[in-house]
Formats: sequence, structure tokens, C-alpha cells
Amino acid sequence: MKNVKVMLTDREIPNKWYNIAADLPTPMKPYLHPGTGQPLQAEDLAAVFPMNLIEQEMSTERFIDIPQAVLEKYLIYRPTPLVRAYNLEKILDAPVKIYYKNESYSPAGSHKLNTAIAQAYYNKEFGIKRISTETGAGQWGCALSLACQMFGIDCRVFMVRVSFEQKPYRRLMMNTWGAECIPSPSPRTKIGKKILEQFPDTPGSLGIAISEAIEDATTQEASRYALGSVLNHVLLHQTIIGLETMKQFEQIGESPDVVIGCAGGGSNFAGISLPYVRGKINGSKVDIIAAEPTSCPTLTKGPFAYDFGDLAKTTPLIAMYTLGHDFVPAPIHAGGLRYHGMAPIVSHLLKEGLIEARAYNQLDTFQAGVTFARTEGIIPAPETNHAIAAVVQEAKKAKEEGKEKTIVFAFSGHGLLDLSSYDAYFENKLTPYELPEEEIQRALKTIENFPKP
Repeated sequence: MKNVKVMLTDREIPNKWYNIAADLPTPMKPYLHPGTGQPLQAEDLAAVFPMNLIEQEMSTERFIDIPQAVLEKYLIYRPTPLVRAYNLEKILDAPVKIYYKNESYSPAGSHKLNTAIAQAYYNKEFGIKRISTETGAGQWGCALSLACQMFGIDCRVFMVRVSFEQKPYRRLMMNTWGAECIPSPSPRTKIGKKILEQFPDTPGSLGIAISEAIEDATTQEASRYALGSVLNHVLLHQTIIGLETMKQFEQIGESPDVVIGCAGGGSNFAGISLPYVRGKINGSKVDIIAAEPTSCPTLTKGPFAYDFGDLAKTTPLIAMYTLGHDFVPAPIHAGGLRYHGMAPIVSHLLKEGLIEARAYNQLDTFQAGVTFARTEGIIPAPETNHAIAAVVQEAKKAKEEGKEKTIVFAFSGHGLLDLSSYDAYFENKLTPYELPEEEIQRALKTIENFPKP
């Protein structure tokens, strides 16, 4: 019989996270204080995050120990399997080996639990009693709800309204794990009230939900904010994906030629790719591809610029690829990829030419996801479908070129709670939406007077 899964034992789980800041050929641009425009200091973030996470955010230490309490929670579902997609290979009929790192093994159904557990632990250690956050498709909200339950912390989640309405079972998962889930924008916050007065029918956006969560966290005692993507410490925690993947490939004596992940804020993509970027910096030959939606083409059409991470402009100014902090994306079904900006680390790597980015429309991504489901059995999340679309494209390219390739991608989450989006696809209700150029230019006017990176 063929070996389909490559497994690690519990004892082989990585005990350190990898911090790419130690290996970057050129330094990243600093975060800027929104009031002074000067480089941000650690104490400037103290009202938003606990200091132990701020230290990780600013660290340049190459490897950071994973606390024993975090490892114990990881072992509920980690190490996750590396799976050979033999049936997908057969359908594509190309000279490729395709592997996927199956992060849907997480109880929350996605990779998000990797940082949720870590952030809940560090907040608990710092004495925090409640965490506020936002969520797009609900994957992050579910993960943090479970992680907070693990460590006895209250959790409040502001969920982008369109996803709140599209994905009621994610809200119920959060409720089951003890969290409060609120549609955003909401009347609970000043910024939410303001948005509702101006745009009562708005579908919401991650930028709005982030503003609400930060406002809620910073106006409550013993409360902090947690972010599920974008920031350095979040990407750090996700590198356990790529570190495990490397160990699994070493076990079978192989290495990938192509590494792929979908990209919205950047955490899942960074998780699979950053350990491989380190190898690329040191001379290895590997193509690393970030797959994003054509409806929110941050990496492929946005400029590299300083911008805020939220609509209310409460975050630091961050050098990143952006579509403008007031950008409200179309209500496509890949809610986890509807964010105006990209992680500063991922943005820096693209600017330096160490990775590449491609955009796919939702019809092509759902076609790829259905093909995967009908060959490999697992129904992917709409976000994950973007990575699968890139895999299909790479397989076709290999066939045209007659080159053998080994491809690995991050299967960031399952789509069992996203079946309404598949229903819309089968009913021909989806369109191959691409963000109009005039909308991009309108959004970018909001940042034209900001400092230049």
C-alpha cells in the first residue's frame, strides 16, 4: 500500500517557534506612532497587548521557546499530518507530487488555534481577565473562544456583519465555548455607532471590527485585545506549521519545490512558508506563492505604504501592502481574506522578491475546492480554495513545461460550516468579481499624505 500520511509523534512536535526577523537580508520598516509619526516604542502598545506578547512582537531572536503549557494544549491536535494528495494528482495528470499540511485537524477547524492558544496563555500569565477581538469568517473567533476557555479568560468577539449573517454556526461555536459574539459594526462602541449612523446597511469589514475590538478592550479594566493575523507575534506562533512540515519531509527524504498558502492577513501563509523563506535566504531554490482573492487584491494591486490597520486609525502606522484603511471589500464568501492590508513581514518579503503573489477569482477557487473535495474527500474552507487554485495552476504549468515538481500547500481549514457558500456556487449565484481600478484609487487617496516607507 502507498504511504498517504506522514506523521510525527507527540515527542517530535517542535518546541520552539521560528522568528524570521533574525534572518531578513534587510530590516523591516518600523511601526510608527499614529500621533507623533516616530518609531513605536514597546510602552506605546501596553494598553492594547500584554507586555510579554509585545516583547515577541519586537524580538529579533531566531528561535523562541514554546511554553510547556502551550505545548500541552497543542498536543490535543498537533502534530498535524502531511498528506499526499494521490487522487488529486491523478485527476490533474501532471508530473507533480502534491502534499497538503492538514490544519483542519484543529478542534476549531483551522490553523488559527496555533496562535490563539499562545495568546490566551500569555494574557493569562500577565493577569488579563478578558480578551476582545474581531473575526472575519469566524475561524479566528472560534479559535480564540476555545483558547480563552482553556485558560479561564472571558472572550468577546466582534464578527464582520456579512459573515455573522452568512455563518451562524460559527457564532454558535463561539457561544458553546463561552464567548460573546457581536455583529460588527455594533452599537456597543463609539466607532460602531458612527458607522451605523452613516451606513446602516454596511456589510462591515475587518477594519471596522478591529476598531471596535480595540476600543472595547482599551476601555475595560484588566482587558486586552488579540489579533488573529498580520502582527509579527501571530506569524511567529504559526511557524509551527512550517517547522512540522520540514520535519515530515525530512522523514521521507524529500523537499518541496513549491510552497503555497492562501493570504488574507498573512498568518496561515506565513506559518507554512517562513521556515522555507529562511532556506531561500540561505540559497535553497523554492518557489513560495501567496494566493489572494481578486476582490481584495492587497498584494497584487495595492501599493507598499504606511497605513493604519483599522478604520478608526487607532493602530500604529504599519508599512505594508494596502488598499486603504477605509476599504470595504465585496461580500465574497472567503471572509477570512477580506482585509485591506497584509502582514508587514509578508509585505516585506514580497517587496524583497523572496515570495510571489497571485490573485484568483471566487469561481476559479470554488471550482478548485470542489475538485479537491471530490478527489481527496475533505471540503475546504473558501479561503483554502485559493491555495488549491494556485496548486492547480502550478500543476498545469509543470505539465506544460514537462518538469517534475513537488508541491506543498497549507490546508488552512475545512469548509463544513461554509456550505452555504458552496450552495451559492452550485446555484450559479457567484460571480468572478474583480475589484475595479477606480475603487482601488479611491481607497488609496486616504493614505496619500501618510509617511512614505
